[in-house]
Amino acid sequence: MRPISIKLPKNLEALLDELARARGISRSAVVREALQAYASSSAAGSVTSTAGELVGSLEGPRDLSTAAKHMRGFGE
Repeated sequence: MRPISIKLPKNLEALLDELARARGISRSAVVREALQAYASSSAAGSVTSTAGELVGSLEGPRDLSTAAKHMRGFGE
């Protein structure tokens, strides 16, 4: 592995230390796991791509707030 340097504010450094201590792993391991988890969640894509076949499967107005009959009595 190649070493890198990062700058953290004191509160994040304290959080990093706390996480490493609680899990019994190095600070580097915590950062690697966090970066991997972030990349994995970002790779999931948009809500639309996650919903896949469900997108467009419902009928009705696109936006209920623009249909007066659906807003009747709202906020009363």
